[in-house]
Formats: sequence, structure tokens, C-alpha cells
Amino acid sequence: MSPALLLRSLAFHCCFYLNTILHMFAAMPFLLLPRLWIWIPVRSWCASNLWLLAAICGTRFEIRGRERVPPGAFLVAAKHQSTWEVFTLLPLFADPVFVFKHELVWVPIFGWYIAKAEMVPVRRGGRATALAAVAERAKLEIARGRPVVMFPEGTRRMPGAEPAYKYGIAHLYGALGVRCVPIALNSGVFWPRRALVIRPGTVKMEILEPIEPGLSESAFMARLQHEIESATARLVAEGQAELESNGVPVADRA
Repeated sequence: MSPALLLRSLAFHCCFYLNTILHMFAAMPFLLLPRLWIWIPVRSWCASNLWLLAAICGTRFEIRGRERVPPGAFLVAAKHQSTWEVFTLLPLFADPVFVFKHELVWVPIFGWYIAKAEMVPVRRGGRATALAAVAERAKLEIARGRPVVMFPEGTRRMPGAEPAYKYGIAHLYGALGVRCVPIALNSGVFWPRRALVIRPGTVKMEILEPIEPGLSESAFMARLQHEIESATARLVAEGQAELESNGVPVADRA
């Protein structure tokens, strides 16, 4: 690991947390306004984080397949490898609603913004009850025209790690009766989970062909995992090849 790479990464992390704190406090007046106004500071936070990544670490991004995003409300199933996709997915869709772990509601100040944006919390334990509650809430948001975003594996995974898709995404697909938009990415090549160093290069996210409603939950799950994992493996290989061609050490594989 080069000292310059480490210093740039440290500088970004400092700026990222400072930027987050500043946005959280500066956006407080928006908590008193109608809900949709909250997207103004949220999109500012997302855009500034992406700018900081490019300016400090030389880590840029490319989104493929934007034309595949269908009109209306739909379900989104995204690969999760890094913090990067959180502030890239938020501004990608109009008024999205994320399915997230309920514990985040209790994070000071941050939880206020989650509540204001009317995201969908999922409680751990009591799986059947929790899934039913999430599905009912998601139905309401779909009826309002909001895309519902979920990470099928529930947590960040290292590139190359064995897939760990949870049943919740299939349950939502069956309950909502809408198209599901799979998303593949290679963010973990450049910004691995629980890693200090962020590598320069181009993070790639690919929006895949939507899966139409009507499949059985088992058929949907098999197709979703195959499509996301196949595309993710291709993107990860592209990212690792880019790092190697630029002489940058590749992140540890799972």
C-alpha cells in the first residue's frame, strides 16, 4: 500500500464524515417542511460525497442501463458491497423508499431524516411477522408511486463472496406484483467494506433488465441471483483489471 493512497483515503474519510455532519445540521429546517423537500439536502449530500471521492481519491463512477428503469413504481434489488451504493442509489430514482434495519431509526439526528423520508423499517426476529409488516408498508408506498429499494443480501459482501440472498426479496416480489429491477455493481473492488483504503478507478453500476411480475417466488429468486451475480462477476473482473493495469493493488478477495 502506497503512503499516498493511504493519505488520500484518510483525507476522504475525514471529509466524508465532516460533510455528513454539516449536512445533518444544515438540513434541520427541512424537517419542518413537507416530506418531498427532504430530498434537497439528501441529494446535495449524495452529490457532494461522489464529488469528494473523485476529487480526493480519484474514484469516479459509471452507471450503465439507465434506459432500463421502467416508469411508475417498481421493486429494486441491488447488490451491496460498499457504502458507495447508498449515496449513489438514493438520487438515482425519484422519491425512492429503502427497506432498512429498524435499529437505524434510533441513531441520533440521522434517524429523524429516515423517518421524515418515510423509509420502510424491518425488525429483526419474528421473521413471518416482520416480512408481513414490511410487505404491507411497501404496498402503500408502491401505491403512492414510489420505487422500493432493497439489498437482497441484507448487508455488504466482499467481491467474490458466496451469495447470501434472503427470502425477503422474493416475498416482496410476490406480495407487490410489480416489476423488479436488478442492479449489479463492483464498488467493493475500489471501496471494500470495513476497509480504510479507497482505490482510484471507475466504479461501475449496471441496471439490468427488469423481471416482470408473475414468477413463482422460487423461480424469481433463482433468476434474480443468477442475473445479479453473473453481471457482478463481470463488473468485478473489469474493476480488478483496471486496477492491475494502473498498478494499483487489488483489494483482498473473499
